[in-house]
Amino acid sequence: MSNSATLPSLPENYTLHAGYPPLDAYLHLRAASGLTPKTPAQGAAIPTGSWYGVYITYTNPSLPETSTAVAMGRIISDGGWYFHIADMAVLPAHQRKGLGDVVLKELLRYIRENAPEGEPYVNLLADPPGRKLYTKNGFVESAPVSTGMVFKGKREDLPQ
Repeated sequence: MSNSATLPSLPENYTLHAGYPPLDAYLHLRAASGLTPKTPAQGAAIPTGSWYGVYITYTNPSLPETSTAVAMGRIISDGGWYFHIADMAVLPAHQRKGLGDVVLKELLRYIRENAPEGEPYVNLLADPPGRKLYTKNGFVESAPVSTGMVFKGKREDLPQ
């Protein structure tokens, strides 16, 4: 996956994986970390609708046969120039251990090593708890040049 010398080290009993956590773990990570909950049908589209993703598992030393997904992130991309970081989440009990930094750095490393020649456009939507992490890793607010916008309606409210 990545050269461990370029990524911050993970605490003991944590493992970084390429890919996406199982659907139930994905849905739990989103909801438990404060992101908006999603339905199983929405979550099922993640593997085919993403360019790359990673997640971190924790293995309890008392129960070494089981591991739990505790952090994740993914990239939505056209594979050419546009790369959107999404689903950055760490379970509350595992926060403040550098897991989000490992996930973000691995996603950015993947873009650097796999995007085609030219300047990639890398963006994300930063909720208040993540802003310090993103700033530390080179992200800046896009306003006033551009401002992120979201549609604030239900699916049936989308224009026909």
